[in-house]
Amino acid sequence: MKRNLHAVGLALFMVTAQGQPAFAQARPDGMWTLDRTASHAGLSAPVGMAYDAGGNLYVANWSAGTVMRFTPKGEQTVFASGLSGPSGLAISCKGDVYVASYNDDLVWRFAPNGDKAVFVRGLATPAGLSFDARGRLLIANRRTHQILAAHPDGSMEVAAEGLQTPVGAVELPGGDLLVSNIAGGIALVSGGRKARTINADLRSPGPGIVAAGADAVYVVDYGGTTVSRVDRRGVRTVIADGLSSPVGLALAPDGGLVVATWGANAAFRIHRP
Repeated sequence: MKRNLHAVGLALFMVTAQGQPAFAQARPDGMWTLDRTASHAGLSAPVGMAYDAGGNLYVANWSAGTVMRFTPKGEQTVFASGLSGPSGLAISCKGDVYVASYNDDLVWRFAPNGDKAVFVRGLATPAGLSFDARGRLLIANRRTHQILAAHPDGSMEVAAEGLQTPVGAVELPGGDLLVSNIAGGIALVSGGRKARTINADLRSPGPGIVAAGADAVYVVDYGGTTVSRVDRRGVRTVIADGLSSPVGLALAPDGGLVVATWGANAAFRIHRP
């Protein structure tokens, strides 16, 4: 696993963000609490994470080629195996689980019972996945520096372009996008498809990016040790620090966060105030 993690898996993340800090608040406000005891251990280079409607947590294990499912009671099962570089993961309102294959340039769709089919092909190192308000699957297409939007029938269009190695995207309620660029900070896409950088403070923003209310996101700094809140103006507030290469991030059913790190190969809870 170590060989894969450092020789193969790091191709997804081994780019450093450039630029000077923008609107950074230096330290956490102390309202959030990081639980330093792992809630889910024994992972294998975890990337994409999401909860289903029943409170089950799904985690894409990059190195192991698996998707794990954890029940609210902590029971663990292998939901899918034999995948090549599973990265992004998102769950639709119907309960279907979508998993990006970074190595095979496609996205799988799994029915709740585990049956799988190829949803879209012909991508370019897809990373993070999320859904927009129209039910389109947003795909961070890393190599083309775009966010693609895939309709339920598999047809695709460009939702954002001019990015700098995008690895995750979230739609805000008004339709704008906030994007994590591992080589270019956090970008805002508003009023069209062109992106502009609003915060270059993070060393290497990772695929872990989720909504934080109407005008902000929570995002991991894979090149650092933090989870931060970044709003559409670029104002950043650190909410958790001391993590070892955080990559995956999910909103928990209770409104808190779960962050997965490559340094510990485990997931940790961040409790909201």
